[in-house]
Amino acid sequence: MDPAVAEGIHLFNTRKFFEAHEALEAVWLKAHGKEKVLLHGLIQVAAAFHHHARDNRVGFRSLLEKGSQKLERFGEAENGVNLADLRQQLHRWRDFLNDPQSHHTRPAPPLPRIRRA
Repeated sequence: MDPAVAEGIHLFNTRKFFEAHEALEAVWLKAHGKEKVLLHGLIQVAAAFHHHARDNRVGFRSLLEKGSQKLERFGEAENGVNLADLRQQLHRWRDFLNDPQSHHTRPAPPLPRIRRA
């Protein structure tokens, strides 16, 4: 795994979502092909949770959906990232956001973590 990507994942997992977005974006700018799509998905998910932390529900929902859709194009793991686990965590958030009663009846899911494959 590229050390810059590993740093972006570390920042994401320590809830520094804006910084994770920036670190991953630096690698994304130079990437090509499916690596570029994968990184873009991770960047959008990081940006989504940055919006969540700022109570920007519209930005959170939009970027979570876009990033999740990109990550769904891949298999169980890619470039050392356990995507099956991450997608499962994001799916819980998508379900939570799509249930109009969820905010009143249950707590939000735990913040996601990106695990290595």
